[in-house]
Amino acid sequence: QVQLVESGGGLAQAGGSLRLSCAASGRTFSSYAMGWFRQAPGKEREFVAAIDRSGTNTYYADFVKGRFTLSRGNAKNTVYLQMNNLRPEDTAVYYCAGTSSDRNYGFSRVYAYWGPGTQITVSS
Repeated sequence: QVQLVESGGGLAQAGGSLRLSCAASGRTFSSYAMGWFRQAPGKEREFVAAIDRSGTNTYYADFVKGRFTLSRGNAKNTVYLQMNNLRPEDTAVYYCAGTSSDRNYGFSRVYAYWGPGTQITVSS
């Protein structure tokens, strides 16, 4: 079992930056690939980024490439999502998720563990 808690959400201006953290409980954090998804009001949850178990490989949705960076610190059981050059359309609830799968990171159905989410609001 893994429990996830996001932090770092809040309000930012367009062009600004925020860093989200996702802290995981348990001693097997390094056994899970981690992902971030987001859901805006009235829209479906969508993939943002993922990182494999070792942190060697990262994957990004096209709309965040070059702006968001995902990293992990296995010693701290934490993943970090650095978000730069934020846009109003980035406004959403952001969810951290964990999976034991080694593929299909872009699909929410492969993730067994989810955090409660954190709100990001970007003003223009």
